[in-house]
Amino acid sequence: MSRRHLPVAALFEAATAGDRAALARLLSLLERGGAEARDIGRLTYPVAGRGYTVGLTGAPGAGKSTLTSATIGHLRSMGEEVAVLAIDPSSPFTGGAILGDRVRMQDHATDPGVFIRSMATRGHLGGLSLATPEAVRLLDAVGKRWILVETVGVGQVEVEIAGKADTTVVVVNPGWGDSVQANKAGLMEIADIFVINKADRKGTEETRRDLEGMLELSDLAHDAWRPPIIAAVATERRGVDELWSTVLAHRDFISSTHELERRREFRLREELREIVARRLEQRARVVLGDDRWTELQRGVVGHHIDPWSAADEMLGPVGA
Repeated sequence: MSRRHLPVAALFEAATAGDRAALARLLSLLERGGAEARDIGRLTYPVAGRGYTVGLTGAPGAGKSTLTSATIGHLRSMGEEVAVLAIDPSSPFTGGAILGDRVRMQDHATDPGVFIRSMATRGHLGGLSLATPEAVRLLDAVGKRWILVETVGVGQVEVEIAGKADTTVVVVNPGWGDSVQANKAGLMEIADIFVINKADRKGTEETRRDLEGMLELSDLAHDAWRPPIIAAVATERRGVDELWSTVLAHRDFISSTHELERRREFRLREELREIVARRLEQRARVVLGDDRWTELQRGVVGHHIDPWSAADEMLGPVGA
């Protein structure tokens, strides 16, 4: 029987034993959503929790993929295995960043100690905000101890995903935009570590001062963990060892203060809330019918009915 037709439990057993094709198939099922995705979640939840997730985000062109590739190389030089979940805002059918920004990661494509998977932000029936934590949990459950989650953009979805990692690294460049835009993007709120990549360029110290000033104006200046600012040149792997040492220091800090436990508990509560909300919406839509559901949406957009009244009718069939 081909892997495409294997039951979820058999695929999971194979993936746990190191079958990369089975793992890839499970990730595809998670992306598609539905009953099989829920079955995967039921299998992975009891055995996950030993892996550690590092999110990398920042504006397009900041060199995140190069930094991720350099980080992979650093981990492999220490004998560590690593999985990478690359969140791509383009369609998987048109290539986009998968074939562009991510080409630098192909150095590791044939390394059995590295597993790389791209997930497109478009086309997720279950919702990317649900697919991503489930994918991370699957990678954790099959034995991946280090999981890097790299996002291409700094839109709301990408920032939220990166911010759901155990440690979040925000990558900027010398001469990086104004602080107001940075705060709008939410980068200051999610950053545990800042990396000024391409630090061999002019403006590195000015960017460091800008970040320090932004930290002083934020609540982060008074936290026990103040986000360090690391200079790096990812193309030459300069600063990558310092970055990883800082990631480990942050892991030790949040573990000792129980912040890691608090973060993970918060993420689970949010995931549960979203699962319930999505299941409720799906059930209500089926009972109400697509035509009426669409009609109510158009009514709200056209100001013919207020959102609360529309929601009452949408949720009425399920008694919510």
